[in-house]
Amino acid sequence: MSRVKICGLSRLEDIAAVNDALPDYIGFVFAPSRRRVDERTAAMLKERLDTRIKAVGVFVNEKAEVIAGLHKNGVIDLAQLHGDEDAGYITRLKDMCGCPVIKAVRVNRELPPLPDGPDYLLFDTLSERRGGTGKVFDWGVLTGYKGPPYFLAGGLTAENAAKAITLLSPFCVDVSGGVETDGQKDAGKILDFVRLVKGERQCLRSSQPAKRRS
Repeated sequence: MSRVKICGLSRLEDIAAVNDALPDYIGFVFAPSRRRVDERTAAMLKERLDTRIKAVGVFVNEKAEVIAGLHKNGVIDLAQLHGDEDAGYITRLKDMCGCPVIKAVRVNRELPPLPDGPDYLLFDTLSERRGGTGKVFDWGVLTGYKGPPYFLAGGLTAENAAKAITLLSPFCVDVSGGVETDGQKDAGKILDFVRLVKGERQCLRSSQPAKRRS
């Protein structure tokens, strides 16, 4: 039953949109990006976020102490790492703050070696720069995947997310640019995307055989 994450929130209007749509996760980007927010802005937005939605902090080679501080202060609930963070870094971060860790893996024609230690992986399209590309990679490379639960990113939209869920059943589908218009989050697209994923969940539940009472 795939969950949904809306990444790259930076405005009060974005918070209002996700509070209406109720995805499972949202993302605050603390790494270099046009969607980047500072701690003060993220804290203000988190205060207004529906408590049913978990906030993910997105980082690239950030000091573990900084991430632990954001978690301690209630700004983020999970950490998403897109840099060169290795197993030792992940272990140290989890020891410091206990927050769940998502480690991004950039995919081209095949899966690269997978890191040890994270609670989740995030598969995104390989590019020269860190972060999202807005492009879909070949989902066939995930056929037969066995490993930690994963977030699927890379060019997802309301038009192709249902196919991704049907083919792969990822733990979570992760979208940012696919719910934007002219570089800003679009409340209507966010609502459509979340409703689509929740609709797929309901279809999957309905297709499962009913459990017999003992």
